[in-house]
Amino acid sequence: MEWIDLRSDTVTLPTPEMRQAMAYAELGDDVFGEDPTVNRLETQMAERLGKQAGLFVPSGTMGNLTALLTHCGRGDEVILGDLSHTFLFEAGGMSALGGIHPFTIPNQSDGTLRFNDIESAIRADNPHFPISRLICLENTHNRCGGVPITSEYTRKVGDLARRYSLKLHIDGARIFNAAVALNVPAAELAAPADSVMICLSKALCAPVGSVVCGDSDFIQRARRVRKQLGGGMRQAGVIAAAGIVALENMVDRLAEDHKRAGILAERLREIPGLILEAERPPTNMVYVQFAEDAPISAPELAQMCSEKGIKLSALGPRRMRLVVHFWIDDQAIDKVVRAFEQGLKLD
Repeated sequence: MEWIDLRSDTVTLPTPEMRQAMAYAELGDDVFGEDPTVNRLETQMAERLGKQAGLFVPSGTMGNLTALLTHCGRGDEVILGDLSHTFLFEAGGMSALGGIHPFTIPNQSDGTLRFNDIESAIRADNPHFPISRLICLENTHNRCGGVPITSEYTRKVGDLARRYSLKLHIDGARIFNAAVALNVPAAELAAPADSVMICLSKALCAPVGSVVCGDSDFIQRARRVRKQLGGGMRQAGVIAAAGIVALENMVDRLAEDHKRAGILAERLREIPGLILEAERPPTNMVYVQFAEDAPISAPELAQMCSEKGIKLSALGPRRMRLVVHFWIDDQAIDKVVRAFEQGLKLD
């Protein structure tokens, strides 16, 4: 069975061009700094993000953790949203491995943090308190519907951080989706940040890997943290090669994913029993709720669809996220809509 998989854009398989690049990648030992393909990827990503240097890591989770451990010492505190990926879905690594204390404040529906909430969370210089060291933002914001965070907002948070001598990190796993949606360079979105992490293995379609970017001194220190976390990968150019193809060829086409997500949302909105959480998906994610009187629950529909070759993620009894990516075409959208219609007893 050829599956249609809308659970996440992490399920993307490498393109034929990526596979060819991987097969013929020029290799060396990256721990010694001698893998030319890794070096090229790190340089290209840093240039795209307007930063001095980059560091290739196996995953976005390791990338965020590497950044946090580089910015913060044990007992320091990071201010971040209560719906952020780093807080919810990264296994508590900041506290378990770094002794870093999270101070969560409410994410707003547009993914932002209120400036007053951020400022109120910054600790006074008091031996009873952790030391406020870092503010974290997420762009695009996953649990807030894949919404992009504007450069104007990020700049204001960066100004606030500097006013209090804090650092700013952006979990930019899908920052290129944000850049395409807002029609601005990714470097503009990342400019106020001291560090930013970018995933290659989500909507950009590479099989493995993320890159952390920042100034040269930060990346030098982060390289040691990566080693401590077991992220030194030797001949990593085999996978970095796919990342280069992703960076060069897959960014501009993200608009196609956003367009298809909009079409999917429009068609699902016409089905009684479904409630779309956004008037139009801002990027590649469609969040849908099932009405109280819907004849089927989200998990039940996901199970029914799996029998039809469609993989979906239920986020609870009445909530579902569908993520559009490179391997979802118009025919896949048609099949998914028909499955929903059948599940909601319209067909």
